[in-house]
Amino acid sequence: MRATIIILFALGLAACNTKTTQPDLKDQIKTNEYFTFTKEKALDIVKTGFNAGDGYGEVWIRDYNTFIELSAEVFPTETLKENLLVFFRLQREDGNIIDGFIPREKAVQSEGGYEYIFTDLEPNYAGHKNTVETDHETSLVQAVFKYVKKTGDTAFLNEKVGDKTVAERLEWSMDFLLNHRWSEEYGLIWGATTADWGDVQHCHPWGVYITDETKYCLDIYDNAMLLIALENMMELIPSTKTKWEPIYKGIAENTMKYLWDVENQKFIPHVYLDGSPFPDDFNENEIYYHGGTAVAIEAGLLSKEQIKVSLNKMIENVKASGAGSIGLTMYPPYPEGSFENKGMYPYGYQNGGDWTWFGGRMIQQLIKNGFVEEAYEQMYPMVKRVKDNDGFFEWYTVNNEPEGSGTFRGSAGVLYQAILMFEDYANTK
Repeated sequence: MRATIIILFALGLAACNTKTTQPDLKDQIKTNEYFTFTKEKALDIVKTGFNAGDGYGEVWIRDYNTFIELSAEVFPTETLKENLLVFFRLQREDGNIIDGFIPREKAVQSEGGYEYIFTDLEPNYAGHKNTVETDHETSLVQAVFKYVKKTGDTAFLNEKVGDKTVAERLEWSMDFLLNHRWSEEYGLIWGATTADWGDVQHCHPWGVYITDETKYCLDIYDNAMLLIALENMMELIPSTKTKWEPIYKGIAENTMKYLWDVENQKFIPHVYLDGSPFPDDFNENEIYYHGGTAVAIEAGLLSKEQIKVSLNKMIENVKASGAGSIGLTMYPPYPEGSFENKGMYPYGYQNGGDWTWFGGRMIQQLIKNGFVEEAYEQMYPMVKRVKDNDGFFEWYTVNNEPEGSGTFRGSAGVLYQAILMFEDYANTK
């Protein structure tokens, strides 16, 4: 018995000695070769432009929002500002924000393609809007917030675009969501049925436009993005607090009331406004949304204990699926045939593909909430594959094989920012 106790004690002591101590972790961060490579590669890639990646001609606001801070490392303030102004010049009559823009000469109308948007305010670019998603307005507010914080250019808010200032246009875009994407019953914004944060709806072979077959629903990603945007807007423009602070609090309360599954400690994928598009025998709530959960944490919706539970679930899902990182969009994926778009097969694209673009955001939130060791462990496969594949690929298969654009700037942006956060931690005494 005594010998057994001694052995157990020795094993326990050995286990304690193998655990990463704080000084060790700080040293590892400072000397991590993958961090160094990823930072240098991110700066090289972002120097080459503002489109989402080499597979895209457009500048998308949901992407630009995630690499504008990285762009600020290599581009002058005026260039960053001009990109933001294009979105404001192409803002529609009801306040809505376009999804992306492209040079006018490249905006060739084709059957079944984008319906391009032109305005007198913007002579050089044409816009388009993926109407199934509800994150364009919120992405622009967040991008402006990051731009102002990074550059100190507060005067930008008073710059006139047509008959409105940038500040007025920001609030106008939030009004659009209340006027045209608002559920009175739930006190939340709605969108079409997509996979987590994705912008491809369940119906139509392409799936980017609302159609007669669209099924409207509430989800965590859109509403968490709105909370972040409102918080950003109220900080940038304090005069908006009187109107928007009560709305903000209501959205936060309603998000947890209607979308948080207390029993299973997870977000419900969709709350439908007019019925689910999926078969009655399909239990959609078995699906765990990784990306939307990460953004919900950024919005401050989850406690530290709930964040740890969420991380544990993500790690379990990665093991169960065989995926490469917690950037796994969701687990399990939607069954074959759930989406008409052929790219949305199980573990394909947004239906269970592994996206660093969102996995990196989870890393940032883990660091921010004090889970630095856990963040470091989960960051490793993301930065390793940057070096292994010599690039920032759009997404990875369940077998960790790269897919899509190899210069996906959104992934570069979120990883670069996460590494800066690690370095800040490592340099504290």
